[in-house]
Amino acid sequence: MQTLQVEIPVDYVNLGGTLEIPEGARAIVVFVHGSGSSRLSPRNRQVAAGLHRAGFATLLFDLLTPNEQRHDNVDATYRFNIALLARRLAATLVWLRTWAHLETLPVGLFGASTGAAAALVAAAGTDAVSAIVSRGGRPDLAGTSLATVPAPTLLIVGELDEQVIRLNRKAAAQLTCEHRIEIVPGATHLFEEPGVLEDVTRLAVRWFGHWLDGEPS
Repeated sequence: MQTLQVEIPVDYVNLGGTLEIPEGARAIVVFVHGSGSSRLSPRNRQVAAGLHRAGFATLLFDLLTPNEQRHDNVDATYRFNIALLARRLAATLVWLRTWAHLETLPVGLFGASTGAAAALVAAAGTDAVSAIVSRGGRPDLAGTSLATVPAPTLLIVGELDEQVIRLNRKAAAQLTCEHRIEIVPGATHLFEEPGVLEDVTRLAVRWFGHWLDGEPS
């Protein structure tokens, strides 16, 4: 496993990231974290570890600078600015293609909370993204972009997260791409219950394996 701490030049700032590449990586999954989180999110890191074991490279990166994050922690200035987050994600995907040994790998996006909306907006109308997984996401915040997302999309929601289930079903009705909703039994919004992140990881590995690498689902 090759682990690199990187800086991504976006919007006249540098965003910190962690790029992990297992030997013989078959595809790369870019994580788009949610409100108030960062590339150090323990839940996303746990899912990333499962993807590494399945042969996927991952990029976990900060959508905000430390100064922006401090402001956001006080007044939520940035976390619902989906256009800003999606623009930074799109620029990060372009940056990723400058790495010679990654430029031909299929790309998937794993979004959580508001990060799922940013992932869908960034993927709308482009073939640069081959698959999307949302964990406890707010795809409804992607608005009119939902109808032009071509990448097959898996929406994972906790069984006890009833409001977010409703929002995901509303968003799914606007998707025209291949899509599915998976409800994880016993899980709340943050997927903190024992064993539920393992369920999320299995679902993500299966979805990405099928759509990024052609494995049977």
